[in-house]
Amino acid sequence: MSSAAITIYTTRWCPFCVRAKSLLNGKSLSYTEIPVDGDAAVRQAMSVRAGSNSVPQIWIGDQHIGGCDELHALERCGDLDGLTQGRA
Repeated sequence: MSSAAITIYTTRWCPFCVRAKSLLNGKSLSYTEIPVDGDAAVRQAMSVRAGSNSVPQIWIGDQHIGGCDELHALERCGDLDGLTQGRA
């Protein structure tokens, strides 16, 4: 079974971005990182897509997860593995 694509919008020095990527890396999950540092157009596109200007903003497949806290909450309740493996 193929895994769902993970996309994460980040900034370089955001501690929540680092924490979210650390969780994904610790689970050996690959993801596409889209940095928004200093790129107003990319950050605006993220804001429109997410409905939020804060980072990180995370999608698993087509599902908007939210930020770092929501990602860690999915892990705590045991739902993250199912989402990343396409078993939503």
